[in-house]
Amino acid sequence: MINKSVFQIVLGDDWERLGAVVRRHYFLKPESDDYICVSGEMLDTSHSAIAKLLIPFGLLFGALVPFKGKNIPTDVHYNASPSNSNIYWNRVFKFARGNFHFKSHMVPVASNHVIEYVRFGVGIRLRVTAEEGALVFRDIGYVWNVFGFLIPIPGKWLMGNVYVEERPVDDNRFSMQMILTHPWFGVLFKYSGHFALSQ
Repeated sequence: MINKSVFQIVLGDDWERLGAVVRRHYFLKPESDDYICVSGEMLDTSHSAIAKLLIPFGLLFGALVPFKGKNIPTDVHYNASPSNSNIYWNRVFKFARGNFHFKSHMVPVASNHVIEYVRFGVGIRLRVTAEEGALVFRDIGYVWNVFGFLIPIPGKWLMGNVYVEERPVDDNRFSMQMILTHPWFGVLFKYSGHFALSQ
């Protein structure tokens, strides 16, 4: 049985640079049935006028949150898998019009490097670092997984660059933000909020 968590393996020595609440959050081990749910609010969920053109495409691949809102109750479910080292995410945004689920799974591929996949094998390569206690993801390119072959796709020019961080607030809470920025059109999508670990 593997005693280290998936992200402890991905980050190596940098794991110890994470805040304690972030390490507790990412305790999920490879080849296990580990599970955690964090609950909180997305203080701001928004997109630009240009981004509206991308929403149908994003919904097809299950990759974007299509609604705007403030103080949206949100649960994020994380599951490990007994058969591999993947982590499966189900983000549940509880908008007044109904719940919206943003599902993906993350595959570790190398030191400080994971790929997050949505539907149809579309993925984004992410460099993972520990910075001032925060867990930070920066994209390094998009791919399409076709029968195990990774085909680069020009996602930067269609969707933009992704930045995600989870930063400690105290012993049981953390803040998070996701920003999708296009090189020509600026910020397309963003959301940010505060979450607490289950007691």
